[in-house]
Amino acid sequence: MHLICLCLHIEDSEPMATRTAPPPLHVSVQPHWRVGRDAQDTLDATALLDLLATVQGTGSIAQAGRELGLSYRHVWGLLQQAEALFGEPLLLRGRGRGSALTALGEKLVWADARIGARLQPLLESLSSELEGELGRVQRRAAQTQTPRLHASHGFAVAALRELLTADEVAVDVRYRNSLESVAALAQGECELAGFHVPLGEFEAAAAQRFLTWLRPDEHRLVHLAVRAQGLFVAPGNPLAVHSIDDLTRPGLRFVNRPEGSGTRVLTELLLQRHGISPRAVTGYDNTELTHAAVAAYVASGMADVGIGVQTAAHRFGLHFIPLLRERYFFAVPADALRQDRLRPVLAVLRSTAFRSRVAALKGYEAAHTGEVLTLTEAFGRSS
Repeated sequence: MHLICLCLHIEDSEPMATRTAPPPLHVSVQPHWRVGRDAQDTLDATALLDLLATVQGTGSIAQAGRELGLSYRHVWGLLQQAEALFGEPLLLRGRGRGSALTALGEKLVWADARIGARLQPLLESLSSELEGELGRVQRRAAQTQTPRLHASHGFAVAALRELLTADEVAVDVRYRNSLESVAALAQGECELAGFHVPLGEFEAAAAQRFLTWLRPDEHRLVHLAVRAQGLFVAPGNPLAVHSIDDLTRPGLRFVNRPEGSGTRVLTELLLQRHGISPRAVTGYDNTELTHAAVAAYVASGMADVGIGVQTAAHRFGLHFIPLLRERYFFAVPADALRQDRLRPVLAVLRSTAFRSRVAALKGYEAAHTGEVLTLTEAFGRSS
């Protein structure tokens, strides 16, 4: 069977005849499934996966078809084609009891969720890069004039990118881990670098890893949000996981974040405090790139526990066990705050619309979103 490919979609919002100046082009790159036993005989599995996910949510084939704008005949034809290909049913149909996914149907839906969660930051970075290239072809702006934002992929950062796109504010976005982002800022590769630091007992140790690259006289911090980090486990917490100490339990499978990510730093500090060796944690070297990917991994049953932000647990229907709260910042060169090219970005970041978007995220707080701090104000004299 085959899994292919990536689809590129470019939006140009204004008809050619009515233009006075070229509007920005928006690029979207999305994964697309095709499944088959050879290249000539394939099923468009993307449509099938949308259907299965909607049936899972509604419990009704007919309702799923209506929500997706598909005729009942088309829905049944798609299901019959898929079941013939896989050689087993994808839905359990009961008269008067609605429809539910079989184990294979659920596996396909979760596989699609994991792929989306894994690829989203990479594809969004690629989309931003292509937008920049197309913009230069249109002679809209040189690369050096477009603000560059490097940050780990998070829900508030994604919301900011959406609002910037909606307001036609050009930003070159690259999703990288927190340490890479701050290092890129120090080396002049970007103007905004995202990183997060836990509040409380771990703050000084975690902050020091980033302060290696930041200078009190050269950099400022723009506060993005406060958010909750904790353990992800299956709904109802059937394995009775309650704390970091449980990660050493025999048979309990953990999924980690990659080295350099802020959450990996947090995980290391938590293990140190509890006197736990990473070697004692089954799955410690098994990593996923984003909070959403960790949540999808746990939700699909491939791991029993992970660590991440509450929003990801909420979106994948997982039980969340809070561990601590942390602050997310954008580090910025102090002189860049006065530059014209950064003002539109800061205006969106400080807007009521963005603050409302952040506050609506489960586990996020936006009371100080947009505030500018010195390193000393953020972390005390140790900075």
